[in-house]
Amino acid sequence: MPVIRLPYDDLENLTGVSIEKIKERLPLMCADVERIETDYMDVEFFPNRPDLFSVEGVSRALRQFLDIEPGLVSYEIAKSGIEMVVDSSVLDVRPYVVCGVVKNLRLDSSAIESLMLLQEHLHRGVGRNRKKVSVGVHDLAKVKPPFRYLAVGPEFSFVPLDYEEEMTMAEILERHPKGVAFRYILEGKQKYPLILDSEGNVLSFPPVINAERTRVTESTKELFIDVTGLNEDVSIALNIIACALAERGGKIQSVLLRSVSGTVGRIEEKETPCLEPGTMETSVKDVKSLIGIELTAEECKRCCERMGLGAEVSVETRKKKNKETIEVKIPAYRYDILHPWDIIEDIAIGYGYDRIEPEIPETVVIGGVHPIEEKEILVRGIMTGLGYFEVLTFTLTSERKQFELMKRNPFSGLEGQRFSQLANVVKVASPISTEHTMLRCSILPNLLEILSLNTHRDLPQRIFEVGPVVLNYKEKYRLAAVSIHANANFAEVKSVVDAVLKELGLEDAEVVESKDRAFLEGRRASIIKNGKNVGVFGEIHPEVILNFGLSYPVVGFEVEL
Repeated sequence: MPVIRLPYDDLENLTGVSIEKIKERLPLMCADVERIETDYMDVEFFPNRPDLFSVEGVSRALRQFLDIEPGLVSYEIAKSGIEMVVDSSVLDVRPYVVCGVVKNLRLDSSAIESLMLLQEHLHRGVGRNRKKVSVGVHDLAKVKPPFRYLAVGPEFSFVPLDYEEEMTMAEILERHPKGVAFRYILEGKQKYPLILDSEGNVLSFPPVINAERTRVTESTKELFIDVTGLNEDVSIALNIIACALAERGGKIQSVLLRSVSGTVGRIEEKETPCLEPGTMETSVKDVKSLIGIELTAEECKRCCERMGLGAEVSVETRKKKNKETIEVKIPAYRYDILHPWDIIEDIAIGYGYDRIEPEIPETVVIGGVHPIEEKEILVRGIMTGLGYFEVLTFTLTSERKQFELMKRNPFSGLEGQRFSQLANVVKVASPISTEHTMLRCSILPNLLEILSLNTHRDLPQRIFEVGPVVLNYKEKYRLAAVSIHANANFAEVKSVVDAVLKELGLEDAEVVESKDRAFLEGRRASIIKNGKNVGVFGEIHPEVILNFGLSYPVVGFEVEL
């Protein structure tokens, strides 16, 4: 979670409250004070509150929470008269862009530092390390509008931030520290996004680096802000920065965006930023149910206002029963309110967690260990006694690791026989990488991956894991183990499996020939209990060993618990 540095001077100036009172009340806003120093304190906030990623945002929230300026903040937006043309060439590269202007600024070193830190926190949080959203902040006096957002070839050159020499965009990605760090975002692109002014001067090469020309200094009085990205989150980032600067006395102005839409070439126009609040409703009944305390509609309203929300109470009469509803206005810089329960959480914070009395539950029971956990404890004792070290791996994996690298048919189970339903593995709807696309149906590939990451360690290596897999949309618990060294063979793994089965009371399990292609033919076996296949063991196939980048024999087993 992001840790925000809050200088005492800034906090007191922006809130009008003594630092002693701030230290006392800030934790009640669900903030975790990491450290308190002579001139500042470091505070950790939840990542779903990017509006609190700056001293300006925290100061605004404190004024509301302490009833100094409760309720919805209204920021005026004037038209700047500045336009940006969005060229169709950029739509396949980085299609979303919003812009804004903030004037009448007085920036000192602490204000600039706060702005840069807010920018970086937004890059990491909302922007997912700049991939989804990136922010550029520029000295407006050093460029001449109107502006253009377009895509150009990698041979285009300009002077990037912190440099004195011109570099092509390709050179920036190879040599500039920011280019090296973020070139992965533009990997595979034939053209790169660029923002130019009317005279061809570069403002920004998003999401990588700004131009040196537009560097922000203490003499900067007006800022041009661009936010580019891959989705509508660009608007929330712009709103957060614009409102933070307004807290320092800046005057927000909008920019007119002109872009070509669709195949017919229709020109679309919109003004950004837009700070119109959103609306949502919740009922007093739901508030009482979820928080567990009796609050009136007016108390709920005041709690909302302490959290910077606008609120109005309405009463609806149905069948002689009155239903009290709270209509809430959500500020444009709030990123976290997605459901009425989020409003109820704010009401609880606004009421004060310190005022909510804890109660002993009416149902008193004696806790106990879950049967699955009991079995896992037993298995851990057995495996550590046999000289194996426990590891814990992700349940998210990929089809490539589970099937391709293991030489396994995606339709097959432990013993290699066909199961029509196993093809329906549980896949991730929107995976963030090719390495995490499904829930695992076998633990062995994870253990082989651990071995591949530890080839620099001494041999032998013996590891195990006990945990869940998902088969046919049902969760099952398994034990898996592998051993790697120069003399690993079938006799070794069979002796380990015999010991495990004996300790688990499964001595009567039958061992038969297996068809699992992850193991070497003739040196593999299945474990049958009551006519059901419950495990497999043997020498891992040499092709599988090479697929995982290993160089020594590996034996292993996997058994259902």
